[in-house]
Amino acid sequence: MKISLFHKKEKTRTYDRDNLEPVIRSSICTGEKAAGFRDKTTGHFTEVMLIGSDQDLQKFIHEYGITEEIQTIY
Repeated sequence: MKISLFHKKEKTRTYDRDNLEPVIRSSICTGEKAAGFRDKTTGHFTEVMLIGSDQDLQKFIHEYGITEEIQTIY
């Protein structure tokens, strides 16, 4: 039996909560979804990760400590 003495530490990432809001961008044509952040002043979207399942969305929420509701944009 193999026992690991080193555990992978979970990374908590941060973002500028004053200027950025978490959003899910969804393609109307393909249905592909990407999680990221939209600049509140310019509307520029920065993709962080692709969302292929509910687990991916939960990982995004957990990694960035998101507590507010995430809006979907098209």
